[in-house]
Amino acid sequence: MSDLIAKTALDKRIAEIVGPVIEDMGFELVRLRLMSGKNAILQIMADRPEGGIEVDELATISTALSATLDVEDPIAEEYTLEVSSPGIDRPLTRLKDFDVWADYEARIETEELIDGQRRFKGWLRGTEDDEILIEIEQGAETPTIGLKFEWLSDAKLILTDELIREVLKNRKDKGQIDETQFDEVETLMDGEEE
Repeated sequence: MSDLIAKTALDKRIAEIVGPVIEDMGFELVRLRLMSGKNAILQIMADRPEGGIEVDELATISTALSATLDVEDPIAEEYTLEVSSPGIDRPLTRLKDFDVWADYEARIETEELIDGQRRFKGWLRGTEDDEILIEIEQGAETPTIGLKFEWLSDAKLILTDELIREVLKNRKDKGQIDETQFDEVETLMDGEEE
C-alpha cells in the first residue's frame, strides 16, 4: 500500500481493515489518516473508481466502517470517524491518479531532496513505468521530469478554474448534477423577486 494512502504503521493496519469493506461496496479507499490529539479523528476519503461519490454513499460507507471498526477495534483511544470525498483539489495517492489527472496542475512533495528541492509544482504528464511525469517551470524553460512514485510524500491537485469546470462538466455528463436546482438562484441573480 502506498504511503500516500496511509503513512504510519497504524494507518496502514486500519487501511487493511477498512479497504476491503470499501472495495466490496464498489468504492476505493483514496486516503486514510488517524489524527491523534485531545479528540482523535479517523479521516477516511473514499470515491467511486470513476469518480463522483454522493453524500448518501459516504453515509452508507461510514455506517459499514463503524460496524467493522467496532468489531476489529484497532484504535485504543476514543475517536471520531469522518468519511469524505476527495474533493475537487483531491490528493493523488495512487499511481493511476497521475494518468487520470494528466494535464492538470499539481503540487508534489518528495521524502528526500531531488536535485536540491523537495517541492515541485507543475502540470501532470502521466506516468512512465513507476515514475510520475510533471512539467515544471524553471525560468524560461519547462522541462518534464520523472519522479519515482515511491519517493512521493504528498501530491495534490491545485484548485484552478479549469479543474472546477472539468469536474462539474463530468458530473453533469454523468447526471450527477440536477441543473433545475440552480433555477431559483438564477432568478434571484437576475433581480426578480421570490
